[in-house]
Amino acid sequence: MGKLIAQGAEAKIYLENNQITKERIKKDYRLPEIDKKLRSARTRAEARLIAKAERNGISVPQIINVDEKENKLTLEYIDGTKLRDWLDTETNKDEIANICKIFGQQTRKLHDANIIHGDLTTSNVIKKESRIFFIDFGLSSVSERIEDKAVDLHLLKECFISKHFDNHLLCWNSFEDGYKDDKVLKQLKKVEARGKYKHVG
Repeated sequence: MGKLIAQGAEAKIYLENNQITKERIKKDYRLPEIDKKLRSARTRAEARLIAKAERNGISVPQIINVDEKENKLTLEYIDGTKLRDWLDTETNKDEIANICKIFGQQTRKLHDANIIHGDLTTSNVIKKESRIFFIDFGLSSVSERIEDKAVDLHLLKECFISKHFDNHLLCWNSFEDGYKDDKVLKQLKKVEARGKYKHVG
């Protein structure tokens, strides 16, 4: 299986021979038959969305194997740096602006393909040279709704503020410059206004 490099609530991630294997974790609180069907369906759905993203010119790891029986998804290992870590150490403002603009362009492609990432943070993006790769489509879905795309962006904007505060304005403004979908950005303002209203009082 290889070396365990990450573990979340839903899956374990292993690295071996420049390949990543994502194994969905068995949940004992679910009935075994339902648990097996759920993990199989989610593995299949994640693979389908990664393939759809690749067909639409979006940078993602290549799919090597889908094992629905064992609930394992094997992908190409992208030998780069998580955007989260790169932004924490990079000091060249022009380079940060350039990469965040590329991130925005790639996210626009993702949304134009009606793929909602569902967990759009700098932890789920790999920077390799001047390319941006999306990873972890475990919470992703297909939707044409502008609202869903705006919520994706809202999560990212909050991530910039909470995780990369010193550069959050540069990151977001550069991302917006690459994203360029006025309808979604307009909807984002409504999403943000709702959030502020909830916290009043």
